Amino acid sequence: MTGRTGARAGSIEQGTSQTHGSTHILHFTVRLPGDMEAVWSAFSTPAGLAAWFTPADELEPRLGGAVTLRDLGSGRVTAWDVDRVAEYTVEGAGRIRFHLERDGEGASVLRFTHEFEGEGESEAGWRTRFERLIESLPPAS
Repeated sequence: MTGRTGARAGSIEQGTSQTHGSTHILHFTVRLPGDMEAVWSAFSTPAGLAAWFTPADELEPRLGGAVTLRDLGSGRVTAWDVDRVAEYTVEGAGRIRFHLERDGEGASVLRFTHEFEGEGESEAGWRTRFERLIESLPPAS
């Protein structure tokens, strides 16, 4: 177990990649500064997603709601558990799942999965996004 001494503590663990036929699955575990309530908006609101990932031109925050992620496409919210899980399935971009868990006091863990067909996404691309995510979060109090 590693200790966190600064308010900006955050880390990205090694990503894993699996391929099943033409389906690719990327997994990341990202340790985030801030409790779940403080970081939830980064995955569940248009402004939060735009700060580190991509603008959400449309986002109905509920199971079955419409979602349009700029540069990726349109689809549906395929899982929604407030303050915990946001999953978007976008035509052409696959299934993108953000699952938050508590990580001690004042920190969170993101368990991320991106399942998609064909080529396109890479571990390096998501690692860069997660670096932006950590930098975009407000300082932990």
